[in-house]
Amino acid sequence: MQQSPKLWTRPFIFLLLGNLFTFMSFQMLLPNLPPYIEEIGGSNLQIGLVTTMFSVAAILIRPFIGHMLLTKERKLLVLAGSISLLGMTLLYPITQIVFVLLLLRFLHGVAWGWSTTTNGTAAVDIVPRKRVGEGMGYFGLSITVGMIIAPSLGIYLYQHYTFDILIAFSAGLGVVAIILFALTKFQTPDSVKESRTDPPRFSFVGSLVEKRSWYPAMVTFFTTFGYGSIVTYIVIFGEEKGLTGTFLFYLFNALFATISRPVTGRYFDKKGPWNLIMAGTLIAFAAMWILAVAESNVYLIISGALFGLGYGPMMPAFQAWVISKTTTARSGIANGMFYSSIDLGIGLSAIVLGFIYNFVETATLFKISSFLFLLVFILTWWDSRKQTEGWEPLNS
Repeated sequence: MQQSPKLWTRPFIFLLLGNLFTFMSFQMLLPNLPPYIEEIGGSNLQIGLVTTMFSVAAILIRPFIGHMLLTKERKLLVLAGSISLLGMTLLYPITQIVFVLLLLRFLHGVAWGWSTTTNGTAAVDIVPRKRVGEGMGYFGLSITVGMIIAPSLGIYLYQHYTFDILIAFSAGLGVVAIILFALTKFQTPDSVKESRTDPPRFSFVGSLVEKRSWYPAMVTFFTTFGYGSIVTYIVIFGEEKGLTGTFLFYLFNALFATISRPVTGRYFDKKGPWNLIMAGTLIAFAAMWILAVAESNVYLIISGALFGLGYGPMMPAFQAWVISKTTTARSGIANGMFYSSIDLGIGLSAIVLGFIYNFVETATLFKISSFLFLLVFILTWWDSRKQTEGWEPLNS
């Protein structure tokens, strides 16, 4: 019996932990920037521009980073992104002018687009090809945990101390991430080393879109568009319903997403993404409707648990699906397109649902968004029908 290649190596553990601290450092700032901008005299429009400018910058930079990943060493790019994030974080307390803060937010988006693309690509290079679904599942878990823990911690620090203390804590996590990345032994594919002798010409569109991976990236977009209603409106919904345990949704979401990762990751490596994603969409659809009719914290717990089981495994499956369509050499471009589809999905969701919110109740937004998961089910099923060969985790 052939022995399975080792996944939990020192480089993978260090990279995973470094990515966790990177996401925590960044995510703990997000819920506190709107009140901070308001505090220094920003308007409602300027508060909205904080998210818009950041997302635009992250999407615009990724083609350039994807092209650089065709020829550059992974470690240099990962450290550059992490150090840039730290530098942007340290500048926030000295930006008392709204225009300057918006400019800083744009530059922060550049650093974030850089870091997420290079970190994800470095993970693909380190994870054994036969265990890419399982490995990227655990890597995705570092993102999930960071996105759930950090906002609550950031809100606590901002409400009980000062914005400067929040920045100091965020910067401290960023320093830990840099140290872990510095100690990580990265792997650079042979195809990247070979490209240095004959570097490919840069094309913005060619580096923004990996044609082989466009379909799973599109499906990812619709998935995150559906998820955007929760990101934007669950706190408002809880206040409307008088629910004090909104955090319970995130807690059980993270718990059940974590529990499911080892099983779903192994299933992906053997069978591919289709059945896994289709099952996840149905579970997430049910979770959205339970959330929409929530009258007590029990509903939030059940909804969060189901959403963790459904949506949790879907995102690393999407990432591995996107990467599996392309070659090792262009995995960086595909990875950047994956993250851009997430930014675009959540960003456009906020705009579209914000318009619809003028005419419907908050619960209705969850119901409307739930049908995006049924669309994802149909799109995934359609692709599964066209598969005539066995599943291969990644092309050479």
